[in-house]
Amino acid sequence: MELIINSTIIILFILGLYGLLTQRNIIKLAICFNIMEASILIFFLTVGYKPEGSYPIIRPEVDSYVQPLPQALALTAIVIGASTTALMLAFAIKLYKRYHTLDIDKLRRLRG
Repeated sequence: MELIINSTIIILFILGLYGLLTQRNIIKLAICFNIMEASILIFFLTVGYKPEGSYPIIRPEVDSYVQPLPQALALTAIVIGASTTALMLAFAIKLYKRYHTLDIDKLRRLRG
């Protein structure tokens, strides 16, 4: 089971990275960025997971606890990722309203 989860994380990250390197549309770049972010969040959650673990409140009958730090990092990363995505999409809307294109190559030609 762990091999399947780890390979899924790697495949998602490589898929997002491939999209970032090959796509020219700003909306598609934002989607690829979110795919990479999702793979990192899955990684955070798998780091702190223990199959026999319990929630991290100290009780005498429990020997093993799940790590709460990766879960807290994942929640923080979700908030930061949502803010970053909103900012990317806001820039995309502004660029489209001004230049009527979302293609990076065309936007570079307009700059120079």
